[in-house]
Amino acid sequence: MLPMSDEQSPLSIIYDGECPFCTRFVELYRIRKNVGRVDLINVRERDDLLQSFAQTGIDIDNGMVVKWNNRDYYGSDAVNLLALLGSEKGIFSKINNFLFRNPKRAKRLYPALVVGRKIFLKISGRKLIGES
Repeated sequence: MLPMSDEQSPLSIIYDGECPFCTRFVELYRIRKNVGRVDLINVRERDDLLQSFAQTGIDIDNGMVVKWNNRDYYGSDAVNLLALLGSEKGIFSKINNFLFRNPKRAKRLYPALVVGRKIFLKISGRKLIGES
């Protein structure tokens, strides 16, 4: 079920700006028409967020975070929320809707995305966020 929107609350997507897959993923989501303002935040540029996540037990190397309506959505919950809020137009949106709109499916598939991201970063000589 889609959470109700707070007109005053922007949606913030906190992701790894050095990961081309993560960057492309958040850029391709067409959610602005459904939620209004969307802030894309590269967590590598925000030590305050890294410290806050560490204090709450969120390992940003294992998942993106979406902040919306005073709530944090992490990992598979984040991509599930984005799929629910996203447009149904375009091939990217249709694929993501199919893969992540169902919370159980999102939970099963999301770990593979995390592993793929880590492998790509290692191969390309980039460090994980926690190694920076």
